[in-house]
Amino acid sequence: MRRFRAGCGRVCEGPDEGDLAYTALAYPECPGCEHRLEPEGAPSFCRWRLEDAPHPFAALAGLLEVVE
Repeated sequence: MRRFRAGCGRVCEGPDEGDLAYTALAYPECPGCEHRLEPEGAPSFCRWRLEDAPHPFAALAGLLEVVE
């Protein structure tokens, strides 16, 4: 089991996977949460990433310094 973190900061234990898709959206703030994904033709979900995984855009953080 591994620990996962949602965009809202909640954590949970889960299987040895890279990400989890939380489709229940049962927390009170889920309907208006900025981390909620609403793909066309599919149910809405929240992406829970591994707790120790870097932010998906972390690699871009220093890009502006390199370009200038």
